[in-house]
Amino acid sequence: MNARTEPELLHHLSNSHLDALEEETIFILREVAAAFERPTLLFSGGKDSLVMLKCAEKAFVDTQKGGHMPFPLLMIDTGHNFKEVIDFRDFRAHELGAELVVRSVEDSIKRGTVRLAHPGESRNVHQSVTLLEAIEEFKFDALIGGARRDEEKARAKERIFSHRDSFGQWQPKSQRSELWSLFNTKLQPGEHFRVFPISNWTELDVWQYIARENIALPSLYYTHKREVVDRRGLLVPVTELTPPKNGETIQIRHVRFRTVGDITCTCPVESTAATPEEIVIETLAADVSERGATRMDDKTSEASMEKRKKDGYF
Repeated sequence: MNARTEPELLHHLSNSHLDALEEETIFILREVAAAFERPTLLFSGGKDSLVMLKCAEKAFVDTQKGGHMPFPLLMIDTGHNFKEVIDFRDFRAHELGAELVVRSVEDSIKRGTVRLAHPGESRNVHQSVTLLEAIEEFKFDALIGGARRDEEKARAKERIFSHRDSFGQWQPKSQRSELWSLFNTKLQPGEHFRVFPISNWTELDVWQYIARENIALPSLYYTHKREVVDRRGLLVPVTELTPPKNGETIQIRHVRFRTVGDITCTCPVESTAATPEEIVIETLAADVSERGATRMDDKTSEASMEKRKKDGYF
């Protein structure tokens, strides 16, 4: 959509609902801090985790009276993440004074708990193993994640407080009811919860909130020139990990990333949006979810995400 229509459209676009979404998120974060002994916040340095971190900052950190984050930040690093995002992750954690725990898929490969089918296989799906190892190492009983229901069908099924069994598995048919914002947080030994405070947000809500709160993001989220190849309708970035295939033509396009994950499975979209406000306008016109438009790992089958979640994925 032409960004020149931005002032007129933004003038008529209300963001008053963001107060209710923020209030709900802060309430859930405080519930986690009160109900669990060893919670952690999954923090990738991506836009959703940065929005969640902003809400956590409001929930627990008072710049006048002091206060600190009551749980560590946890990042599962595939070793194939965008450098811009990793650098921003470290910067933001340091700025907030939060403890940052990083566990690597590469270490799981060295231990033999992850075995790749071939050297070029995406490590994204194998994060589940490293995550479960981190849960066992630190005895985490609640992991706060930035997933939203509008992202993907399987995530739309999930509760805000998503129960995981002693194997770290998600069973869609055995989730607990969540009526009147009352959450059943009882656990058996070895079990844990995945908690998703921004479940009820949409991609548009996230960008409106980023604009309203002036939240800094990695530069990849805004327009930049990048070498890409068109592969089955996706703009695949040309990198050492994702080189062009025979017959593919490298193009230089103005692109941005709607979501940022492992380089081997994350694609940008064509865009000239350079500000959160311009991205709000583009998001209003989008008819495909951000994962559907940018993630190669979700293209394998209709049930690919649900299968991964049952195996312990985020």
